[in-house]
Amino acid sequence: MKFIDEARIEVVGGNGGNGSASMRREKFVPRGGPDGGDGGRGGSIWAIADKDINTLVDYRFVKQYRAKHGENGRGADCYGKGADDIYLRMPVGTVITDAETGEFVADLMQDGQEALIAKGGKGGLGNLHFKTSTNRAPRQFTYGEEGQHRDLRLELKVLADVGLLGMPNAGKSTFIRAVSAARPKVADYPFTTLHPNLGVVRIDHNRSFVIADIPGLIEGAAEGAGLGHRFLKHLARTGILLHLVDLAPFSEETDPVYEAKAIVEELRKYDEDLYNKPRWLVLNKLDMISEDERQQRTDAFLEAYGWPKDAYDPLAPLDPMAPRVFTISGLTGEGTQQLCWAVMDYLEATRAQRQEGAPTEAEALHEPYDPTKG
Repeated sequence: MKFIDEARIEVVGGNGGNGSASMRREKFVPRGGPDGGDGGRGGSIWAIADKDINTLVDYRFVKQYRAKHGENGRGADCYGKGADDIYLRMPVGTVITDAETGEFVADLMQDGQEALIAKGGKGGLGNLHFKTSTNRAPRQFTYGEEGQHRDLRLELKVLADVGLLGMPNAGKSTFIRAVSAARPKVADYPFTTLHPNLGVVRIDHNRSFVIADIPGLIEGAAEGAGLGHRFLKHLARTGILLHLVDLAPFSEETDPVYEAKAIVEELRKYDEDLYNKPRWLVLNKLDMISEDERQQRTDAFLEAYGWPKDAYDPLAPLDPMAPRVFTISGLTGEGTQQLCWAVMDYLEATRAQRQEGAPTEAEALHEPYDPTKG
């Protein structure tokens, strides 16, 4: 199924039925009085989150949804029938906004969550409601209200605890294959990942987290180079970013330090909040470096990048804004277990702080560590 994470639809609620102005006319019932019923309400349109749906592809082809109108009221105290509501199933993580005004409408964060996106009109009142002691034969009635008409923008932001960031061919897909059951495409050319992939990393029976792999980001993405910033929104809900760096590029002209700083700069251009998220460095492809050179190459990278060498200490405290570095091989799995344990510990610590109502360490720090400043 093609992955679609944006769509625009038109939703129209049903109009309410008109009230009736009717008089009771029966044999042997003189001056029967008013008996006009109310109109039925128009159908409303609801959005409902469904965990079994993972794309907005259905809304790319069918763009207009109209609810039915309510029935008009009739005589003999007959009320018009209300129209049925329409329920549109959308992936969990869908953000709905008004396309014309930019007004926030709903954020479907949990499976089964419902949100009203187009309200149906109320039915009109029949003349039965206008009867008084001085107005015994009212001719007044009201028309039904029009249903709400909206142009909506749907934007899917996947729900994940951890986001992977890096240049094309940095090994993100290989890493997610190594630590989860996800099987994204892996090849020896850039941009093999064309849409986000989610994987569940299970530490033990009761401990797990969700990791998101997005297409690689390159320098100049802000100007539309590569796949641009289209998929960066899927990292907005993550708690921490893992910045994967290819420590053994195929070309000798490729500078891992320059590429790593370029990624961080593109992140800053896209969204300041995303740029300020806790971010750990993950130096990948140890399998392509001899054991004698690994420590030397790691130290040289950290010195050129501007992070202290003690950031490499796996026993360092879990300060989210402190520089942390892990060296792994996504192909062989070396170092991935230690990285996943550290991520799990960090996520559990931040969850515990949120439950206690205290700000997390990341939220308490106004000026995060900026590696681009050296």
